[in-house]
Amino acid sequence: QVQLVESGGGLVQAGGSLRLSCIVSGRTFSSYAMGWFRQAPGKEREFVAAINRISYLKDYADSVKGRFTISRDNAKNTVYLQMNSLKPEDTAVYYCAADSQGWASKRLLADYDYWGQGTQVTVSS
Repeated sequence: QVQLVESGGGLVQAGGSLRLSCIVSGRTFSSYAMGWFRQAPGKEREFVAAINRISYLKDYADSVKGRFTISRDNAKNTVYLQMNSLKPEDTAVYYCAADSQGWASKRLLADYDYWGQGTQVTVSS
């Protein structure tokens, strides 16, 4: 059973920074591609960033490009999302997800096999 647990969310002022972490249980973390998604109230869950199993491929939504950075530490079974220059429109529940087909970095929710429970990020203006 693969479990994903996010942490690092919170309340921050516009222009501030947060770093989200997602730790994945199990011995096969290094074989997964990982993604971050977010869901704001009343909106559909949307892609934020993705990274393939060896960090060679990274992909970002246009809305976060240049402000957010995805990274991973396979020795720690952890994927990170560094969020800088936060805006009120970044307010959402942020979810990490694992894709067992690890060589690509993907944007579609349906491509991911496992999901965390989410962590709330609130950006005040």
